[in-house]
Amino acid sequence: MTRGRARVLTDPNDPSALEPGDILVAPITDPSWTPLFVAASAVVVDVGAPFSHAAIVSRELGIPCVVSATDATGRIPDGALIEVDGTAATVTIIEA
Repeated sequence: MTRGRARVLTDPNDPSALEPGDILVAPITDPSWTPLFVAASAVVVDVGAPFSHAAIVSRELGIPCVVSATDATGRIPDGALIEVDGTAATVTIIEA
């Protein structure tokens, strides 16, 4: 489980948008998103499964990940303080 600032990104082309410790919130990921995972303290994606890109890379890096968080990119405000529990597959907005 981890807490951090949500960074809602819809495009992987600006890695400077994610600061170390931020939580990456994205619609879906593929290999082009991988550099962003290095700085992230957790990952939340709208679409995914246990063997999706987001889940596999997060496991490899040892960071929490929640996949299939329906409309997370629309429901989580950019910059919100959130808590991600990858084991329970929950995302909690602490402070919007």
